[in-house]
Amino acid sequence: MVSDDLRDFLNRYLAIENQLELLKEDRKNLFDDFKEKVKPAVIREAIRQAKLRSKLGDEVVELDNLVAQLDGKIN
Repeated sequence: MVSDDLRDFLNRYLAIENQLELLKEDRKNLFDDFKEKVKPAVIREAIRQAKLRSKLGDEVVELDNLVAQLDGKIN
């Protein structure tokens, strides 16, 4: 019984791992498809910033103020 459960777990786990690898490859291909139009590093940073701003909610104004104060002062 336990070995059947372990086998089921392992099969499902490996299927999920495979799906994750396929999704990573799809994401890489997506960036490759658009690299002539938008630099991948720029779009990745834009996505990261958008996620951060979404998490901050109302505190995004404070973030903008801090960034404005720091602009040009950090290399």
